[in-house]
Amino acid sequence: MGNAMRGIIAFIPSERCHRFLVGDLKEMPLDRTLDLSCHQLRRLPVTACVFDELVKLYLSDNNLSSLPPDLQGLRKLQLLALDFNRFEELPAAVCRLPELCILYLGNNRLHRLPRELSELKELNTLWLETNCFTNFPKVVCKLTNLKTLHFGYNQICSLPKDLSHLEELRSIWLAGNLLTEYPPVLLEMPFLAVVDVDRNKIRYFPGLTHMPGLKLVIYDHNPCVNAPAVGEGVRRVGRWADSSDDEQEGDSKKAVNEHTHTAEVAESSSEDLQDI
Repeated sequence: MGNAMRGIIAFIPSERCHRFLVGDLKEMPLDRTLDLSCHQLRRLPVTACVFDELVKLYLSDNNLSSLPPDLQGLRKLQLLALDFNRFEELPAAVCRLPELCILYLGNNRLHRLPRELSELKELNTLWLETNCFTNFPKVVCKLTNLKTLHFGYNQICSLPKDLSHLEELRSIWLAGNLLTEYPPVLLEMPFLAVVDVDRNKIRYFPGLTHMPGLKLVIYDHNPCVNAPAVGEGVRRVGRWADSSDDEQEGDSKKAVNEHTHTAEVAESSSEDLQDI
């Protein structure tokens, strides 16, 4: 069935039309996985919520903006994919899934998260990239079992100090935000293994040699004048990543001097123009 036809049928609220889109959901899948991605769904069929043994539910790339309360009946659900939809608010039922470990929410229209999210005690992977956050949602700092956080391509300028409470966090992805400095709180998290601050507005990087768990730091596409100093065996992705520390220091001083010289020339030119 073509996407155009699916799109038309999705507007028709009858159960018959929904069965036409997703099939006749009568039996629990043997692998306890239900994939309803790319069906142009505008609402989740309630029949999908009766499989109380379901472990994985994929609803990616639809037109969903809400979910039925019946979803909370999926008490054994461990993975829920809601990326590439139209959610402006996280449905309350999602916060009532006690065994949820992995939650995909990327490419939606979220700008905040409910405080009830902290009830997801087993959550270890959270994807929030490409949404509408202008402030980092502090409720994330209460997800004490979180190990991986994808928060790229939003519009945040800083990270809260409470993020350091996430002692299980090992990788944080912050590319494409509006950070103007390397977040100080990340310097207090020596257990981090992966830090991605690609495509921000960071001009200077502090040393990261005190972080024994660090394996990879991505800092490319920033207007920085230096590369972050790291410990032995840490991979860097960005300008000067292949240079020695001495070369980096020289390049950093050169960049600073060039910037200072440019500013002095501009100031001198301005004074000359005033004298004319």
